[in-house]
Amino acid sequence: MFVLHHTPDTAATPVRILLEELALPYTARRVDREGGELASPGYRALHPLGKIPVLETPEGPLVETAAILLWLADTHAPGRFAPAPGAGDRGAFLKWLFLATSNLHPPVMEIYYPDRVAGPAASEALVPLAAARAKTVLDALEAGATAAPALFPANRPSLLGLYIGTLMRWLGQLPDGHP
Repeated sequence: MFVLHHTPDTAATPVRILLEELALPYTARRVDREGGELASPGYRALHPLGKIPVLETPEGPLVETAAILLWLADTHAPGRFAPAPGAGDRGAFLKWLFLATSNLHPPVMEIYYPDRVAGPAASEALVPLAAARAKTVLDALEAGATAAPALFPANRPSLLGLYIGTLMRWLGQLPDGHP
């Protein structure tokens, strides 16, 4: 059985959805962020940076949303949620998954938590810059989806859809006045 360390509406969300889609047995263990659990030695033994999510597996703990998603899909349903290893479109899929991970997720987090990156004095200036970077990446993803719709299927769950959909949900929850 798997243990998913999570809090609601975080980067653990697409992992939880995939676990459900795969009908894998798991326990959802809510992390006490406010209580400082992310900095605790026990949690840091699971994730050295003290972030969410962590998926405990029989092979050991996995961290980073995209890595967990990819491992679950490849291990439990090759070809169903992403092109299988060795498939002709695997490289194109990986390009878009890691583009989202490396280039969309960070500015979305900067929009939500500008103080973490820029500190209180500069956080107001960071938000529009992060929003512009996020828009650039979203435009690239839109172009990618138009050019390769099989990698971004609208009629079934996919790793790209789960991951990017979560980020889009966060952007959709921004209060008025945010970019």
